[in-house]
This record gives sequence, C-alpha cells and structure tokens, in this order.
Amino acid sequence: MSALDYKYVSDLVIRAQANDSDAFAELYAATYQKQYHFACCYLKDEYLAQDALQETYILALKNLTKLKDPDLLIAWLNQINFRVCYNLNKKKMRYEMEMTDFNSDAGNSDMTSSLENGPEEMIIEIDSKEYLMNQILKLPFTEAQVIILKFYQNMKQEDIAFLMDISRSSVKRYLASGLARLKKMLQQGGNFSL
Repeated sequence: MSALDYKYVSDLVIRAQANDSDAFAELYAATYQKQYHFACCYLKDEYLAQDALQETYILALKNLTKLKDPDLLIAWLNQINFRVCYNLNKKKMRYEMEMTDFNSDAGNSDMTSSLENGPEEMIIEIDSKEYLMNQILKLPFTEAQVIILKFYQNMKQEDIAFLMDISRSSVKRYLASGLARLKKMLQQGGNFSL
C-alpha cells in the first residue's frame, strides 16, 4: 500500500461532491486497498470483507456531500468502515449463535450449563455485554477502535498499529486513555466495573 497524496485526494473529494463520478472512482481506486485490508483483519473472512467494502463505499457515496472538510476523507472512510465491520461482525456472531442453538441437542453440555444458570442470568449477561459495547462506542473513535480490536478481535498491539497506520506507542496511549475513560464512564453509570 503506497502513501496517499492527500492534496490529490482532497481535490478528488471536491470534484466527487460536485457529482463527478470519475472522481469518486479515482477515490475508490486510491483508498480501497487499505479499507479492504482493515475489513479482512477485523472480520477474518474475505467474503464478508468484500461485503463490508461495498457497503462502506455505498455509504460514502451517499453521504459524501455531508463531509465538510475534504482533507478528512481517509479518517471519515475509516470510521464508516469500522462501523460497517462492527455491525457485520455482530450479525455474523448472532447468526452463529442461532445456528449453534439450532444444531445442538438436549444432551449438549454447553446447552445444559446455560439452562442450569437460568434464562435470567443469560439475559443479564447479554444485557451487560451490550451495555459495555454501547459505552465503548461512546468513546472517541480511535480509542473505541483500539479497544475493540484489542479485546473483541484479540489483535496484538503491533497488528493494531499496522492496521490503523499508527505507532505502537500510540496504540498503547489510546488503549490506556480509552480504558481509563471507559472505567470512569462505567463507574458513573452503574454497577459495572472494569
């Protein structure tokens, strides 16, 4: 992946905002590889990453006129792609859980242990996880992204640094500040602790 000429990209954004379809095609050509690489690393599935890439650029095309500063296109695309990947991964996990439940029989030890805990505990656990994710998504974008990649995607700091095109020390800084901010938010919001 070669370095981008941000001035050139900014000029393309201005042209694309004026309904120049060739300019948007050039924007796509200049940026899709990094976006696809991110989606592959996040989703760990090439086909799902292709879907994420398609959805990312459809949303970008639909909302390009809302981008006030053309110099921020890359950061804006990163945010769109991250949200798309997060939502696709959430749907994928939900589908896998449903398929596991559907395919499991009554003698399955996982199912038995879930039933022993009772439906109330299962609902509390699901609500807690959803609450935590909602709080993470309220953090500044880069902090949320680093936390999700580290703890939900089990990525190493070196891989996160490469993927986000930042230094490893920046990953550590975003992780520390994000976790501190998240801990404070959770302490203010209820019984949850980190």
